[in-house]
Amino acid sequence: MKIRQNAKFPYQMKNLVSYLIPRGLFEKRRNAKIRRYFEKYPEQKSYVEQRVNYYCKLQEEKGLPSDSMTLGNFKYGKEYHFAYFFDTYEYVRYFSKKLRFCFSFGDITWIPECPTIVKSRPIGESNENSVLLKLNKFRHFNFIADQTPFSAKQNKLIGRGLLYQQNRIDFYKKWFGTPLCDLGQVNTKPVYNPAWICEKMSREAHLRYKFILCLEGNDVATNLKWVMLTNSLAVMPKPKFETWFMEGTLIPNYHYVAIADDFSDLEERLNYYISHEDEALAIISHANEYVQQFLDAEREDIISLLVLQKYFEKTQQFL
Repeated sequence: MKIRQNAKFPYQMKNLVSYLIPRGLFEKRRNAKIRRYFEKYPEQKSYVEQRVNYYCKLQEEKGLPSDSMTLGNFKYGKEYHFAYFFDTYEYVRYFSKKLRFCFSFGDITWIPECPTIVKSRPIGESNENSVLLKLNKFRHFNFIADQTPFSAKQNKLIGRGLLYQQNRIDFYKKWFGTPLCDLGQVNTKPVYNPAWICEKMSREAHLRYKFILCLEGNDVATNLKWVMLTNSLAVMPKPKFETWFMEGTLIPNYHYVAIADDFSDLEERLNYYISHEDEALAIISHANEYVQQFLDAEREDIISLLVLQKYFEKTQQFL
């Protein structure tokens, strides 16, 4: 599957047109939509439940603040980021306007005080108040086809990114200019080192390299998702944050090439997979297989609806 940036206009128009459809029509169809799916795919029930419980970890019932927003008052306006609003509205419109919810849009790296719909959360055991939805998905779930086999790619790590966070700056300080790395900073301000500044590089150009750097930024590494569906290897430390992509379930050196948090073993890890191509190809196969689970649009819809249904149940609203 290949999605180009010029697909953004149809995405926006589709959402705006859909917004004009009375939401009552969706609410009436919710139960039937879920029932038909499991009648058609009964073997998916266990898998879907597993995903739902991963995104919404609420075990006990919890109340929401009295001033939390009702779904009926959740309307598009300038105060909302387009993608976050419509990726949320796409599913909340299937539920009663009287229901209330809390949401935090953007790169969320903390645990909210009450059950809250978010795009991202810290990985850990005590993050049940962070309920994940597939938000800003046009940016985060945007894939590209790769026709170049691993063996035909350059024996280098490619890294092009925005440098604001300290972990990315530290990586460049340590590895910029070394033989196994082709690194560049695509934002022109602030300037940490003039030699780092370069032009942006297309995704297609990234695919000429065997290794692609996937460092977390404000939260997750945005490029990790599309990299894991290519014939290149994602290279990164163990992730600290997760989204709908369930980064917390990724297995080091099975789904991606794991490097130390201080990046000290980078050359060792790259050289290892250059000389052990069979193991590199195994990781690529596992990564590709992992991403496939997010490409079934019908199943993704059902999981999203059930995550919200569980959210409303556990916040003592939905029986």
